[in-house]
Amino acid sequence: MRVLVVDDHPVVRFGLVGLLSRDFEVVEAATGEESVARASTVDVVLMDLQLGKGIDGVEATRRIRALEKPPQVVVLTTYDSDADIVRAVEAGAIGYLLKDCAPEDLAEAVRTASTGQTVLSPDIAQRLLRQVRGPAPKLSKREVQILEHLARGLSNREIAKELFISEATVKTHLVRIFVKLGVETRTAAVTTAVERKLIRL
Repeated sequence: MRVLVVDDHPVVRFGLVGLLSRDFEVVEAATGEESVARASTVDVVLMDLQLGKGIDGVEATRRIRALEKPPQVVVLTTYDSDADIVRAVEAGAIGYLLKDCAPEDLAEAVRTASTGQTVLSPDIAQRLLRQVRGPAPKLSKREVQILEHLARGLSNREIAKELFISEATVKTHLVRIFVKLGVETRTAAVTTAVERKLIRL
């Protein structure tokens, strides 16, 4: 598997490349523009949000996901504001991790993202959960539909086709579902939804 590390800090890139090179073939980019130019040659992109001059990580993600055969994009950043998270997901990122995550978690997140599954840092999930947690966060009609399709074992692409929406929209809904249900995986989302009688198998 080939991974692109995008960060404008040379020391950070050096550390990430050294870490990930144990398991993957790794290339790097220092700017958003470089990341877009090199994205078509990789399977997963680890994208920082703030990249100095030029386009930022969100815009780079949007352009990468617009490629003919786009790689998956996982945001890896120190920025964890709600606005940053939503912008990144809406741009097409399949995951959002903080740079203080454990090395083994980062490698596993890359593998998970490569299969098209959403990756969400537990810290981010908890932060968002606190934001949306009311008496009982309710799922929208569309979110229930997404869960029903998940329960059938459909991929993001298959769900998008079934519901006549974009794959990026499916990913956005998945992140919101994960947050509302307080889970981190597709399997846990389905299990929790069934337990709460939100869907039927």
